[in-house]
Amino acid sequence: MEIGDLQFLIADGDEFQRRWLSIMLTNLGVRTIYEAGDGSSALAVLRNPQNRIDITFIDLNLSGMDCMALIHQVAEHKFETSVILISALDTSVMFSVAAMARACGIELLGTIEKPVAPEPLQALFKQYRSPQERNQARKADLVLTETDLQNAIERSEFEPLFQPKVVLATGQVRGVEAFARWRHPRHGWVMPAIFIPALERIGRMDDLTWIMLEKSIYAYKRWRELDYKIPISLNISPSTLAKPGFSEKTAEFVASHRVEPSAIIIEVTESATASNLPAFLENLARLRMHGFNLSIDDFGTGQASMQQLMRIPFSELKLDRSFVAGASQNKAMEMVLSSSLELCRKLKRQSVAVGVETRQDWDFLLKLGCNFGQGFYISRPMDGAAIPAWMEEWSQFF
Repeated sequence: MEIGDLQFLIADGDEFQRRWLSIMLTNLGVRTIYEAGDGSSALAVLRNPQNRIDITFIDLNLSGMDCMALIHQVAEHKFETSVILISALDTSVMFSVAAMARACGIELLGTIEKPVAPEPLQALFKQYRSPQERNQARKADLVLTETDLQNAIERSEFEPLFQPKVVLATGQVRGVEAFARWRHPRHGWVMPAIFIPALERIGRMDDLTWIMLEKSIYAYKRWRELDYKIPISLNISPSTLAKPGFSEKTAEFVASHRVEPSAIIIEVTESATASNLPAFLENLARLRMHGFNLSIDDFGTGQASMQQLMRIPFSELKLDRSFVAGASQNKAMEMVLSSSLELCRKLKRQSVAVGVETRQDWDFLLKLGCNFGQGFYISRPMDGAAIPAWMEEWSQFF
């Protein structure tokens, strides 16, 4: 949906700030903007059945009905509006309110500190999904059956899409991450948030792993024939990594395809590092000994202790997108990023920032000393066959 087709509500007690944001939105092409000076007025706009509010800006310093009360009302009435929080308050307060909004089930696009600037706004707008798109995803989740999943495994309907990872200092492509997608015969492309929990429930995550690994290896070999040796990162379920013998089976599988282990990076979520299962820890150690690289994904969200992290022989940390996108405008996020990058440097590990949405994000991360970047500013995930042409085009800029 084009930005000009979206309708906005600005709930802010400061008239000057409302007008400033309204003018900025108008300059970006927005045609329909509602304004409210307090929480009660904002709620009245949202309740009006003649209004279709796609995105609501909520200032943390609202008078009357405050921002948190308004957020609860949005959640309680199930208004189909996405929310962006804005504030000049301490960033730690913003962070807490954002966490509360997500816990309430709000479709939160993100947070922005005042004064609002156009570039971070546009980055947040790219994340907008219409209620129809969100409902379609929920509907697909309801109609998927165990038979559908079993058939998908047998027919190998799962496909990897690849998102490039680049060196922030030079723009050189240093790898791709493989994202699983299900090419469903009725629903089209189905996202992993829908089918992965279902596969976990029926105990078929191992099958998805081998499908993804095999198809990723085939893609790697095609690129290698064109003189592009691009390592591939693969997310592996903790339940699969805890299976005895997984590391040996993986090493044999990769060797049988005449691909070097260094071409594969195994990603494990930070929360999974808390596992005490002997097979889990043994597999990770053996994978490193075989020459595979290990990455800790979603770093900053799993609350793993340093002791738990250090049990994993990881070669890189992937900083979660929730701390990356818009970090240049958020002091709290900057502190998290700085401390995480300092940890990488001290441990002599590589750092990867996920969620690079703007050039401002790129420049900010480079200034902080991050090694690699990944996100929509660089490229959206794409089919493996599109990688060579994208590489050619990308190389013209660096």
